[in-house]
Amino acid sequence: MQLQYDAIVVGAGPAGSTAAIRLAQADWSVALIEREVFPRRKVCGECIAASNLPLLEALGVGDAFAALAGPELRRVALLWDRESISAPLPAAPGAQPWGRALGRPRLDTLLLARARALGVTVWQPCTAHAVSGSPGAYHCELRNTRADARVRSAHDTITLSAPVAIAANGSWERLPAERAGLHAGARGHELLAFKANFMGSALSPGLLPVLAFTGGYGGMVIADEGMMTLACCIQLATLQRARRANPGLRAGEAVQAHLQEHCQGVAEALRGARRTGEWLAVGPIRPGVTPAPGGAIPPPFRIGNAAGEAHPLVGEGISMALQSAWLLCALLLGHPQVRGCGRAALEAQRIVHARYAAQWRRQFLGRMRLAAALAQLAMHPRAARGCLPLLRRAPGLLTQGARWSGKIRSMRASQRETTS
Repeated sequence: MQLQYDAIVVGAGPAGSTAAIRLAQADWSVALIEREVFPRRKVCGECIAASNLPLLEALGVGDAFAALAGPELRRVALLWDRESISAPLPAAPGAQPWGRALGRPRLDTLLLARARALGVTVWQPCTAHAVSGSPGAYHCELRNTRADARVRSAHDTITLSAPVAIAANGSWERLPAERAGLHAGARGHELLAFKANFMGSALSPGLLPVLAFTGGYGGMVIADEGMMTLACCIQLATLQRARRANPGLRAGEAVQAHLQEHCQGVAEALRGARRTGEWLAVGPIRPGVTPAPGGAIPPPFRIGNAAGEAHPLVGEGISMALQSAWLLCALLLGHPQVRGCGRAALEAQRIVHARYAAQWRRQFLGRMRLAAALAQLAMHPRAARGCLPLLRRAPGLLTQGARWSGKIRSMRASQRETTS
């Protein structure tokens, strides 16, 4: 049984699987750890911006994605109360100008299957209880989640070792040893995320509506097989009011009732639709950059939401997952000493950490700040109401906002800029 690898990646979502694929393509031995059994639903948007489609091609899943994904996303709309303002989405340069949506059950399974095909060792379902050590000598303690044959019981543990460790386990999915206090003390203004899927909706294919309502924001999209995703973030205090206004309903159903009451576009989209599966919920979510621990020794690398999370309003979560993994792996593959041990590995990983941090901020910090500003506008009725006359006169501002959010900026072009 192989226990020593070149890299350990914790989390097999889009970020973790992308990192595993990129490293395996360069003949690294990779252990990819995932606690859930795929396919599985997840509270997450499902839009994949056009800027990511060349990356999917390079990962070897472009054709499969094209065969599965929903219609091309060509228009964006703002839905607030009874208002509906729409505009074209910007077209990306190249042969694939429009983004599309694919449900997380299929996207994650597709990427994980590609990683397996390249020889990545997948430990699933297994929990990475803790990662210890330092650059050149990381150790990951695994505990089985259900019945992985290599870890015989829930009380058994196994330790993997590698010179490189990558955390891709999400901003609110801490390792068990790190979870103390994560959900403690949630306050009324903090956000909870909800998501449900519907068949038979009246939402126009190719339209990407953004929902604005007091105390929250959200979005809708048609993904694979005509499935509509409705997702939102709602402040705890607003959720509590929605539940009081809809006694007897479960939390997700109360959220749906609240959205239908306060956003006419949602009510119209859901007319005649039927929900498939339960409402999913998670939280509180705390967008922002994850602070790195201090000290002279760099910590494990972080990608996806483990590195930093934008407000989901701009639908850039999957983009940031794929692109941060791509960015990190480009730097790792450019410094072969990171796979060594001792002082050489420590120094090489210090260099990569510094360059990754600088390029990560250049690539993602602007869109995170834009998302935070737009989220505050969407959640506050006076601010939203004040913007409506301007948007009515100039709906192209929605197009420009989508462009500023990074939806058409090529990752490869961005890397050329950072290295020129």
